[in-house]
Amino acid sequence: MRFWRRGKQEEAAPESEVEVALAELAPIEEPTAEEREEIHEQTEKALQRTRRGLFGRIGGLFERADFDEDLWEELEEILVASDTGLATTEALIEAVRKRTRDEGVKQSQRVREILREELIEILEAPRHRPLAWLSPEAPPRTVILVVGVNGAGKTTSIAKLAHAFKRDGAIVVLGAADTFRAAAIDQLRIWAERVGVRMIGHQPGSDPGAVVFDTLSAAEGDGADFVIIDTAGRLHTKTNLMEELKKINRIIQRTIPDGPHETILVLDATTGQNGLSQARTFAEAVGVTGIVLAKLDGTAKGGIAFAIAHDLDIPVRFIGTGEKIDDLAPFDAREFVDSLLN
Repeated sequence: MRFWRRGKQEEAAPESEVEVALAELAPIEEPTAEEREEIHEQTEKALQRTRRGLFGRIGGLFERADFDEDLWEELEEILVASDTGLATTEALIEAVRKRTRDEGVKQSQRVREILREELIEILEAPRHRPLAWLSPEAPPRTVILVVGVNGAGKTTSIAKLAHAFKRDGAIVVLGAADTFRAAAIDQLRIWAERVGVRMIGHQPGSDPGAVVFDTLSAAEGDGADFVIIDTAGRLHTKTNLMEELKKINRIIQRTIPDGPHETILVLDATTGQNGLSQARTFAEAVGVTGIVLAKLDGTAKGGIAFAIAHDLDIPVRFIGTGEKIDDLAPFDAREFVDSLLN
């Protein structure tokens, strides 16, 4: 599947002023049938354990013809235990019950369909705008700041994203601004070599801002399409985190006034409600624009996606579907919900 489409668009660049104007007004290119099938397969693979776990029990609730009052409590218990979160679960159950009352529904299959629609609505609600590089006003050089705690899968997710962009024809430069840990720099360098992209890094303990400055300079010299910057994952206090990331933002904006164009938070899906707490901390500290839900294939729960979307109004953008370099998929709310419920 394609993560970046400009290369494809440039092959048939418009020649006349009218064609240019029409191209600027054109909607974002939709995924092809093949890409949708690949997203479906990747999502199914990522949610195998979740379907066999608690979410799998939901299907049993709808096997009987009528959905009676006793089943609401069981549905609520399953959702809470699946890391959907109490607030999200209560809002979801209330919405589904209201619709069933208003429509006079008693058949289990119709209640299941209403539940499906409400789950999709929760996931789609935070999508206020497309990703920066998929927008009709996409910047010529997209700067992506990647944040998250150590061990969440941050560096691996950066490598997967860089690989996806490079595979689509983009020039990518990585910045190793997590200078707190020597291992983080080494790990990113190894991934950069495997993917075949340039990485800018300094010595451990050096100024992260200097790394960012040099990364942006290298990206400009290379004519890069994407700059992906790794940041420190320690969370001693929100103040330290905020000040360091604010400094990085200021340095980016000196060169690229509207950057960073995306601030992506990588969350380990296996941490459940701890992941929600992490997301809240980062969202308060910096303007998180999207989530990579890493290690989704390693959890039997998976409801954390709903809690993030509902409680924090942050969209899930990508899901980690395995350990291989290609195991990253764009998040599709309908595919996600259907894979859980089927």
